[in-house]
Amino acid sequence: MWRGWRDVLDRQGFASAALDAKLLTGHGLGLSALDMAVREGEPVAVEAAERIAGLMQRRMTGESVARIIGEREFYGLAFALNAATLEPRPETELLVDMALETLARGGRLLDLGTGTGCIPIAVLANRPDVTAIATDLSAQALSAAQQNAERHGVLQRLALQQGSWFEALARPEPIFDLIVSNPPYINSDVIETLAEDVKSFDPRLALDGGPDGVAPYRVIAAQAAGWLRPGGQVLVEIGHDQGQVVAALLQAAGFGQVTVHKDLNGLDRVVSAHHV
Repeated sequence: MWRGWRDVLDRQGFASAALDAKLLTGHGLGLSALDMAVREGEPVAVEAAERIAGLMQRRMTGESVARIIGEREFYGLAFALNAATLEPRPETELLVDMALETLARGGRLLDLGTGTGCIPIAVLANRPDVTAIATDLSAQALSAAQQNAERHGVLQRLALQQGSWFEALARPEPIFDLIVSNPPYINSDVIETLAEDVKSFDPRLALDGGPDGVAPYRVIAAQAAGWLRPGGQVLVEIGHDQGQVVAALLQAAGFGQVTVHKDLNGLDRVVSAHHV
């Protein structure tokens, strides 16, 4: 069955038609990739065929496979999605790599705008000595983060708090060793030019970085030092053309050793800064 849908998606111009068709057919049938291969010749019940057709129709509107299935893999872990969360992207794994390298034993992490919780959960899953707080403006996003933290066994070490950036934190809070964030960083007027799966299905709140795309970084640069221990660090993901402007914001706020780091594609991806 999946081969027929592959041909349909291919005619619609989907570059990943074969993979999409396999994944959605397997999801519709409740079968793993191995089961799909072993049982490919078996007939499909009418009800299951109709269910698969519905999934394929959603794909043809531009909705991503991950949103249709309801989860996306990140850092070797599966993360549930909902309408208020972005899909975790592979390039964000650099932020996790750097956080794992940065945090000393017993370190305390703050993630601002957590979405699915993929960043702190990936860190905690690999560092049982670390604790974290994650904030998000959206209660629906925090619901997904809680579900994911429970799934991966780290909820006891992750506190989830609702609010805008640092406003979600109540004094007195312990000072953090590391603050991380993958905030909205797309210029407001650019969003409608993005790919269909982004502009029509990703939450606007998680995309819109203001008129110049760097409004969240201004908040982080202005307030992060008050929540960091001396020598603590900030790590923020950025758009590929935002390295210099975000670095300048952190330098102007008094941070030292401000560095722009490139991803595997050679694009600016993370800015690091030290609280001095």
